Amino acid sequence: MPAAVRFGVNYTPSEGWFHHWLDFDLDSVRADLDAIAALGLDHIRVFPLWPYFQPDRALIRPRAVDQLVALADAAAERGLDVNVDGLQGHLSSFDFLPAWTRTWHRRSLFTDPDVVDGEAAYLRTLAAALADRPNFLGMTVGNEVNQFAAAPHPDPDRITPGEAERWLVRMLAACAEGAPGRPHLHASYDAAWYQDDQPFTPGHSARLGDLTAVHSWVFNGTAQRHGRDSVPAEHHAAYLVELSKAWADDPHRPVWLQEVGAPAPLVPAEHAARFTEATVAHVLDCPDLWGVTWWCSYDVSRDLADFPELEYSLGLFTSDRRPKDLARTLAAAARRPRRAPAVRATALVVPADPGRRSRCAPGGPVFDAFFRLVADGARPTTVLDTRADDKDHLAARGITETVTPDQVLPTPPGGTRS
Repeated sequence: MPAAVRFGVNYTPSEGWFHHWLDFDLDSVRADLDAIAALGLDHIRVFPLWPYFQPDRALIRPRAVDQLVALADAAAERGLDVNVDGLQGHLSSFDFLPAWTRTWHRRSLFTDPDVVDGEAAYLRTLAAALADRPNFLGMTVGNEVNQFAAAPHPDPDRITPGEAERWLVRMLAACAEGAPGRPHLHASYDAAWYQDDQPFTPGHSARLGDLTAVHSWVFNGTAQRHGRDSVPAEHHAAYLVELSKAWADDPHRPVWLQEVGAPAPLVPAEHAARFTEATVAHVLDCPDLWGVTWWCSYDVSRDLADFPELEYSLGLFTSDRRPKDLARTLAAAARRPRRAPAVRATALVVPADPGRRSRCAPGGPVFDAFFRLVADGARPTTVLDTRADDKDHLAARGITETVTPDQVLPTPPGGTRS
């Protein structure tokens, strides 16, 4: 793990959003990257749209791959490293799945042998195209692919946790075949940590791949319940980072806050910079943090239709490349000297059974207990109930005290907490 925390941004092009791959304009990309680099950020996360790059299972378009490499080279010229998400997949409320997986050709994204072979070939090809670029950070398998495997998706490809693990192992291996020695990972939205029947589990996130990715969005009930400037909202990203450590086998596995943003109207524009400052300050107090990658670089243009309203205002910059206050806030955080955070010695006990992970979700006893501890001035982390008495594990993580939610929260009137 690098000594310094990395600061970057998820690259949403200012012109055409991710549809820019259809009309790729390297000069426009360069102008976008100039503005990003001027903030002092050091990396971008890039999203090739899967159907545009692999419109047929046997056709991975060479010209599209060349454009991806050109983008990575333009980033290198500006001192920016690049992580590439492969299977897009799902972005900003839209699904982008190739026709050879849907309708008349409907096949499971996760278990059909031909589809899995096609996905592996695609990831291997992208990784191999960038393998010799010094600024290539490695592959992310895809953006929140777990949303395709369970509700609330309207048409999920349902699988078991075992099938999800086999698929992830295969996809990560394909990335490593294409670019050996690079760090490769996968990314889930927070249902992996919070939803009892989600087949992509916390253990998958914390044990497979070279880093753990967490995506922190306070529109998951946190801001609705507690408000934009509450302890839970401002510490939610830090909570997910520390929650992930309960399932990790490596006591110092790096954790990447790969997505975090200030979503309106729950975080109004006039409060976005304050939310950004607080969120970043609190997550920097987490040991073993690899980096912070803000969502996103540029607002979606109002010329594009049918996006959820919040997507039009999530950028550090407007769609005409004007920096917002939160861009300056993030830039200041990236420049600020930092000391390594102290060990978090108090661990909240969480259930190892993924069928009970909703206890960790907003409104659950683990969630509420964690933020009660934070409000009382503690700096908690988490530990699985199956490891709470493992002295060697606790010592390796620097944990000197374990507490259960019942020990932290008051007993509700009329009985015990479920």
